[in-house]
Amino acid sequence: MSVIEKPKLAFWSDSEELECVSFLPEAPNVMTFCFQSVSGALFSYDPGQFLTLELPVPGGPLYRTYTISSSPSRPTSLTVTVKAQAGSVGTRWMLDHLRPGVRIRAKGPAGSFSLVNHPADKYLFISAGSGITPMMSMTTYLYDAGRDPDIVFVNCAKRPSEIIFRERLEHSASRINGIALKWVVEEADPYKPWTGYLGTFNQLMLGLMAQDYLERGVFCCGPEPFMQAVREVLVGLGYDMDRYHQESFHAPTLEAEEVPDDVVPDEDSKAVIAFTASGITANCTQTDTVLAAARTAGLVIPSGCSMGICGTCKVRKTEGQVHMVHNGGITDDDIEEGYILACCSNPIGQVTIDA
Repeated sequence: MSVIEKPKLAFWSDSEELECVSFLPEAPNVMTFCFQSVSGALFSYDPGQFLTLELPVPGGPLYRTYTISSSPSRPTSLTVTVKAQAGSVGTRWMLDHLRPGVRIRAKGPAGSFSLVNHPADKYLFISAGSGITPMMSMTTYLYDAGRDPDIVFVNCAKRPSEIIFRERLEHSASRINGIALKWVVEEADPYKPWTGYLGTFNQLMLGLMAQDYLERGVFCCGPEPFMQAVREVLVGLGYDMDRYHQESFHAPTLEAEEVPDDVVPDEDSKAVIAFTASGITANCTQTDTVLAAARTAGLVIPSGCSMGICGTCKVRKTEGQVHMVHNGGITDDDIEEGYILACCSNPIGQVTIDA
């Protein structure tokens, strides 16, 4: 779009495509993509939430979940910042092929990892690698409020050149009081002196970074081993873990649907799933998930994390019973209305799904 148009006074919903309008390399194998709605609608979400993108890869589509790195205080566009890991397919496609003018579908926003849901007077943001994205969204949100926040912002990376958003955050911190940046790297870049923290995040570092850490609300995001190490640091220092919040695709599972204690999936028991909208009937066992049974029968149900977190595979169950265990990807209201997550629901007997 070459002409700047007045924003449409309506909010985007995931029934409308997103159009890529720009992209920006951030670090090695890391890129930020900026999207606008095709209609010009504004974006409304909580800082820290995520989207599930439908990527048209060869043999796809492929569904991948990414945290929104922009802030809802800047509603005319939306950004996601992605890092391609070794062997990645979806993210690699984005880095190689997603360019201005390309339109894709998305589901969301979703997720409860946000300071809107867990407000505090003072914050301690701890992240590693691309786990910095929700912290960037929340920090921008507080920065745009125009008041001095109180944030200790800790980010860990392999080396300084791999710190995502470093220049942007340092610019923000130079224009407002209350954003204290603490960079931790495992090693320095060749021929470039490093005067920040060197090593891995530990109790001693935390004490130097934020002496009042016990008074701060903690938000943490990064690889699971990193978050486990952060939890151990905080527990060892007597931190109240009720004030600790993390975004993870390896969260402890929660029972999502009440089922009788004696009704559990049995690998020797058969089940039948009728997908009414597609006219397909799948025969399976009770230990098969609804998603797996659908795929075996040739039916494509969109899915992302496959761990009950992102909510991409939500479908409506109209008859029968399932055993569902999830990680927060569906609300109690959705369950009341008959919705389930196909990736973590096991059919008990005969089940009918509107898909």
